[in-house]
Amino acid sequence: MAIGLSTYAFFWRMSSRVPDPMGLEAMLDHTAESGATVFQICDYPPVEALSFAELEKLRQRAEDLSLQLELGTRGLETAHLTRYLTLAQALDVRFIRTMFNSVTHQPTPDEARELLRIIVPQAEQQGVQFGLETYEQVKTRTLLDVVDAIDSPALGICLDPGNCVAALEHPCDVIDMTARRVVNLHIKDFAFARQNGWVGFTYSGSPLGTGLLDYDHLQNAVRPNERHINQVVEHWLPWQSSPEETCRQEAAWTTQSLNFLFAHNPQAGQR
Repeated sequence: MAIGLSTYAFFWRMSSRVPDPMGLEAMLDHTAESGATVFQICDYPPVEALSFAELEKLRQRAEDLSLQLELGTRGLETAHLTRYLTLAQALDVRFIRTMFNSVTHQPTPDEARELLRIIVPQAEQQGVQFGLETYEQVKTRTLLDVVDAIDSPALGICLDPGNCVAALEHPCDVIDMTARRVVNLHIKDFAFARQNGWVGFTYSGSPLGTGLLDYDHLQNAVRPNERHINQVVEHWLPWQSSPEETCRQEAAWTTQSLNFLFAHNPQAGQR
């Protein structure tokens, strides 16, 4: 089991809203410097356009930094996931997170099951695991039913319990329901805050350990150290008063998250 960062931990620092957006190499360097040993390139379409030479350069850079790479995308269409298996082979990736829905395709559960039956055998042969992420657009029970129907070591759940609150699913219920099928963890904290005037609430991120994520329950249910499941840090940090302050807080949240995870997972070690 290892602890890592996602591109979502660099959400603002790599965005066009800051004067000098970070690229993949800079994110790799920051990940290595942080002590993390995994970097998940998640929902980052530019990686799909890299040439073979550029992919090899990226793979070599990660190897030089002793970083394990993972990938993340959206959708289940065969051509798309085949492309990601090709990327995985070039980057020496063993895990790909995906979701039921993409911008152009929203399969029914039956369609999702049939699409996965096509691609999962290829993943098995390649030694890659797909993880379907828990999120509000698809009920957790639906995801789990599909994973159970396929019943392959190459397919499991990428657990992010905070995503499911918008579908009125309690995070601890989601943890308990999926624990036996979890193959990857997205770790971010979350909280409700009253809006100005006390009219309604805002649901957004909070520094890890300060919000509503019951990390002890997640750890006890999933047993990531015992089962060698990577824990990947993300954030839901709202935009702050300026690019500088937003980037400063994002970096501070990352440091806090990693310190929290290393303290709770001494077996994971730190670079």
